[in-house]
Amino acid sequence: MKSDVKEPTTLVPMFLAAYVFAVVMMGTTLPTPLYPRFQLEYGFGAAITTILFAVYAAGVIAGLIIFGRMSDSVGRKPILLLGLVLSAVSAVAFLVGGALWILYLGRILSGLAAGVFTATGTVTVIGNAPRGRLGLASTVATAANMGGLGLGILMAGTIAPVVPDPLFDPFLIHLVLLVIAGFALYWVHETPPTRKGISLQLPGLPEESRAVFLAAVPGAVAGFSLAGVYSAVAPNLLTTDLGASSSAVIGIVLALFFLVSAAAQIVFRSLPDRTLMVVGLIGIVVSSLMLIGALLATNLPLFIAAIVVTGFGQGLAFMAGMRALTAVTPPEQRANVTTSYFVVGYLSISIPSIATGLIAHPLGLVTATVIAAAVFAALAFLGLPLTKRVRTA
Repeated sequence: MKSDVKEPTTLVPMFLAAYVFAVVMMGTTLPTPLYPRFQLEYGFGAAITTILFAVYAAGVIAGLIIFGRMSDSVGRKPILLLGLVLSAVSAVAFLVGGALWILYLGRILSGLAAGVFTATGTVTVIGNAPRGRLGLASTVATAANMGGLGLGILMAGTIAPVVPDPLFDPFLIHLVLLVIAGFALYWVHETPPTRKGISLQLPGLPEESRAVFLAAVPGAVAGFSLAGVYSAVAPNLLTTDLGASSSAVIGIVLALFFLVSAAAQIVFRSLPDRTLMVVGLIGIVVSSLMLIGALLATNLPLFIAAIVVTGFGQGLAFMAGMRALTAVTPPEQRANVTTSYFVVGYLSISIPSIATGLIAHPLGLVTATVIAAAVFAALAFLGLPLTKRVRTA
């Protein structure tokens, strides 16, 4: 309709787009604090939990590649509506339950929805900001993305102990929020298509971006790997080794990672990219060592502190890498480079978490996580000299 393409004059469409973005991202982390309950219900162990998390990451990568450029051809709102539908079907899969394969299906669908919104949600929020409010829009988009991930964990963890069916009710509430998001999407302004034809958004790196990409990779890999390990195995660590059996405690502790990551990106966004990358890498090194100490000493407060510092370091390193890549990449290549960066990130979420789950069987979950944390600390430390490739302003 004609009204769909008018330039926004108020902040309302921007915040509605942010709400839609955040609600879909909430669904991707909703099962995390519930994994101990799922294990009891379906009789599986830590290895299956890590695979459940990894298939979500595979769904994100598929969503990025398949739908990354489609909104440029058909418009933002149809692609966002598709993401909402995928997220809703994922919620229905968890509501139905009854078999492990249904849980796999739910995680894959939520990953696809996240891939759709990772590629399109940010530009939609920015595109719905009034003229002159680009900085605010970028901040709101960051908060919607990372904050939505944290709110999903927080919601599921805190309501599970007080609702009649903790494996049903959180997903029902999420489904209601998605229906509201569907109505909100109607009031989001549309961006007219900018290209003809539909093609895959394949990863790619032009010559100008490769040096900075290599500098950004250690922080992205180490930060996302820690995010994957925390999300996949931390519920078991908290329940079996650190004495925190409550879903509410698990939800609050794990939500800190994403909420601190979002806050760090917002608060420190004015600092130079190289400074942010160095501080972020140091934060990842320190937090990995704190995690090792917390597990060896069975110290819950130190474990919580490690999660907070990890979120801080991951947020800064990720933001600096993305900004530095954008700055050196020609505009027509930025979508490819951004896709490459996210593919590296989500592969890092899935592969290390699977490896940790597999070696946990013979070695134990604590030993496996300690080994993983040591590897991530070493990777982040080795990335520090590469930050010289990133400009200081």
